[in-house]
Amino acid sequence: MLLIFEYICSVVNLEWYRTFIAIYQQGNLTKAAQELLISQPNASVHLAALEQYIGTKLFDRLPRQLVPTETGKRLYTQVVASMENLGSVERSFQKPALNKLPTIRLGAPLDFFNSKLTARMKKIPSQLNVSFGIGKELIQQLTEGDLDFVIGSQKAMEKKHLVHEPVLTEKLVVVANKKMDVRVFRTQVRNQDYGEIEKWLLKQDWYAYSDDLALIRKFWTTNFGKRPAIAPKYIIPNLSAILKSIGEGKGVSVVSDFLAHDFARQGNIAVIWEGVEEASNTFYLSYDKSKVSVAKIEEMRALVKI
Repeated sequence: MLLIFEYICSVVNLEWYRTFIAIYQQGNLTKAAQELLISQPNASVHLAALEQYIGTKLFDRLPRQLVPTETGKRLYTQVVASMENLGSVERSFQKPALNKLPTIRLGAPLDFFNSKLTARMKKIPSQLNVSFGIGKELIQQLTEGDLDFVIGSQKAMEKKHLVHEPVLTEKLVVVANKKMDVRVFRTQVRNQDYGEIEKWLLKQDWYAYSDDLALIRKFWTTNFGKRPAIAPKYIIPNLSAILKSIGEGKGVSVVSDFLAHDFARQGNIAVIWEGVEEASNTFYLSYDKSKVSVAKIEEMRALVKI
């Protein structure tokens, strides 16, 4: 009877540790409970029992977040690898139909996802929950714990645990409708008359990805050494939609070379200038190293081929 009691206690303690790790990674009691498929009161009981057992608190309670104490950080470092190994063994003895796949919450620009990742989804054994948006919004969701990973060109400054690993660098180019009369512009480019090149571009109807003109501004400052004096006629947070609109109408924009060439092969879009200096935009795989497992990081690296 004593052995059975000791076994039951050890099982309960393992649940305490599982709950502790989930809270640590999610930074939130409700989200941890959802991940473990238990109620929030049960998760709270597990945490309280573990803190009582250890004799000190493991998290500081903030209004919307649980922040690990120094003791919590040390405990997490010591137990996370063992618990992940135990979980792996546990899953290997479960019936396949009963296995619960881990979930990865990924944020990415729709254009990048469609162009670069859709064909490589088979490299992700986990369940993948994808959110689309523009870079600064996705990074904000990452810092708030609503996403596990973000692929984008934005980086969060002065965030201690955030990691930004380069994925690829795209070249920025100016595009227009293939039927647009750009003979004067091409002559100016051949003559390297940059003053006239800028004047011609400023007269066009512009499409922008965001109201901060991020891509246009980077191209402009690289090639003209100043910020663009442009008031875009259209702001559309989807580069594919911008290219489709230009292909069916008129106007110009600055987009990534890989998207421009994809649409150029379809016959409606032409790259009219690559700039005198190469303007580039780097995409990063971003994550909070204190909240995601090594296994999930490796899955995402395989997806983007870092």
